[in-house]
Amino acid sequence: MDSSEGSGISSRDFREGSSDAASEGASDDPPPPPQIGSSAPEDLGEIISLREWLDRPERSVDVFECLHIFRQIVDTVNLAHSQGIVVYNVRPSCFALSPFNRVSFVESASCSILGPIEKIEELEAIPLNRILAIELDWYTSPEEAVGASPSFASDIYRLGVLLFELFCTCSSLDEKVRTMFNLRHRVLPPHLLLNWSKEASFCLWLLHPEPNTRPKMSEILQSDFLNEPRDNLEDHEASIELKEQIEEQELLLEFLLQLKHRKQEMTDKLHNDIFCLSSDIEEVLEQQSILKKKGILYTETDKYENSSLEKADQPLAKPPRVDDSGSSSLRKCSRPGLEMHQEQDAHLEKESLLSKSTRLMKNFKKLEAAYFSTRCRSASLPARSTGRGSRDWTEMSSVNNPGSKGGQYSGKRCGGINPFLEGLCRYLSFSKLKVRADLKQGGLLNSSSLVCSMSFDRDKEFFATAGVNRKIKVFECDMILNEDCDIHYPVVEMSSKSKLSSVCWNTYIKSQIASSDFEGIVQVWDVTRNQAFLEMKEHERRVWSLDFSQMDPTRLASGSDDGTVKLWNIKQGVSIGTIRTKANVCSVQFPPDSARSLVIGSADHNVYCYDLRNTRMPWCTLVGHNKTVSYVRFVDSSTLISASTDSTLKLWDLSTSTSRVLDTPVQTFTGHTNVKNFVGLSISDGYIATGSETNEVFIYHKAIPMPVLSFKFNSSDPASGQDSDNVSQFISSVCWRGQSTTLVAANSTGNIKLFDMV
Repeated sequence: MDSSEGSGISSRDFREGSSDAASEGASDDPPPPPQIGSSAPEDLGEIISLREWLDRPERSVDVFECLHIFRQIVDTVNLAHSQGIVVYNVRPSCFALSPFNRVSFVESASCSILGPIEKIEELEAIPLNRILAIELDWYTSPEEAVGASPSFASDIYRLGVLLFELFCTCSSLDEKVRTMFNLRHRVLPPHLLLNWSKEASFCLWLLHPEPNTRPKMSEILQSDFLNEPRDNLEDHEASIELKEQIEEQELLLEFLLQLKHRKQEMTDKLHNDIFCLSSDIEEVLEQQSILKKKGILYTETDKYENSSLEKADQPLAKPPRVDDSGSSSLRKCSRPGLEMHQEQDAHLEKESLLSKSTRLMKNFKKLEAAYFSTRCRSASLPARSTGRGSRDWTEMSSVNNPGSKGGQYSGKRCGGINPFLEGLCRYLSFSKLKVRADLKQGGLLNSSSLVCSMSFDRDKEFFATAGVNRKIKVFECDMILNEDCDIHYPVVEMSSKSKLSSVCWNTYIKSQIASSDFEGIVQVWDVTRNQAFLEMKEHERRVWSLDFSQMDPTRLASGSDDGTVKLWNIKQGVSIGTIRTKANVCSVQFPPDSARSLVIGSADHNVYCYDLRNTRMPWCTLVGHNKTVSYVRFVDSSTLISASTDSTLKLWDLSTSTSRVLDTPVQTFTGHTNVKNFVGLSISDGYIATGSETNEVFIYHKAIPMPVLSFKFNSSDPASGQDSDNVSQFISSVCWRGQSTTLVAANSTGNIKLFDMV
């Protein structure tokens, strides 16, 4: 059954858009010169462009910092000139700056190394594409402006502009443009002349309009301007280098401390795991010793019986009496048969043990995760008090399922290992799902045979099916299991006016069945009279789910696509309460021990737990699925399973809830496929049955996250009856026969199978 059909539930694709940003460089730039000076920093994530650094609104002028940067750029240009290379791109956007003011020449604003430089776009005052175009004009020498080729003197002019920018700060782009325009005419701001007169004089020397009048590179390097403060500058550079080393050591220390912390956490966890394993091994060995002692007692009893048989085989000194002779002959005849049976049993037991060992090793990693999950959870839970009829957690329980080859023993068991041992034994108790009967409901003239829901009656003698064929069919289970035929007919068949979505048998009144349909109508049927005696039409859209309370057989709940849950009293024929939600309601379920509570599976991905005495808001919300919750079923009074179209089942322990939101499931089960359709969910004695969109039935146990068993339906063509590879077929409903090992499952073509776990 498609969980989105006609329900207003639609899936959406959320695509993350991305756009490529390209920086505009000067298209008339000459080919960049070969790499000169210092190489680019290795960690590009820590650098910014010199242009971005210069245009920071909060930047203040530090003479040592500015001279430190300027000297590095001068050294770079000097190296190029010594090799006969005109740099041309002596511009702030062509230099990268590390956190400790290490300057690297990156040749061009269009180079790929300028990824960090693109951060300039984040500056509100100066967009990147505009500043690059203006910057090129600022750093063009007067002779180049009239068409002359770039020269060494042109690079000297650019050094003058760059030195000016280092010592002159502006608060806005407009002020910057005016200041740089005046610089072209050798007009300097008054505050620069007042505060940095020596620097201003050196700028004007570098910015002389006549190329031949500008200083040579050797003159710049030997100038008092760069050499007078050398001692202080060297101290400043040493201080910067020291700070850089200290920060590097701090980063290294932080990394090592974090690494140590994580490794310590792993070590602590490993110690805890080893402690759990050691204590559990000790407990298991103790229990094994007890069992072996009991085994020795049984063996001694067997030896006594065997010795009696041996004595009976020995020839008698006197002729035996007739009855003794008969007894002796009987024992002599029975002994070979007994030995043969013992050998067969031993062989079967060995094969079974080998099979279980193979399954255990095949799923070792998942079982390991399940063990530690269960072990840690049981260690953190408080001891549960036991009441009349309850079973203490520390008492021994059956190793195998009661329906299997079982064998019980008693004694004390560790509370931590007990849940996992029980789950492991249940996991290994059965090896396959055996088909006991096959009901094929599809046919040439009836292609709409999808079974949407199934339910057993109070005594588990009859089961009912309902689906899109608008019929409720009631079958006698034992008759189907015992008859050796391919065609099975329902003992009762009742017709509805609309497609049926759900069916639920009254757990107290054997003859009553409730159904819901795609039109939102809820009906209650009398099976003995083969007719509906109650029809309720308060829902506005399709009703997905129904459930009778086990504690109050007159109370019925229904959940609908209209976002409401209706509570009905079948004696009154009208609703006695309404729960309104914000999304489609896909499943409703009463707990087994109360008629005052209800859980709801919703299309908004959540499970809601309501106290029916106050339905204004849920008392607890279960959060963990990421798609529609299609089913909710109780395992016991405080534990429930939720199924979702996110292809998972989740186990929840309501007793651990300490707030209105529970977001930590006890267990998550994966293995089946469920992304679109309702595939069924049913619980029996800790075993969980669900369908799959791979046309398979899957069985889980509540203690183990991976499937215990699975069975794939053969895909068949309704027209020809031949097997086919039809990927559209899926399991649509499953239902256990009470707390037994018998399961009924149906698929989307109406094929119904009865299974036994063996």
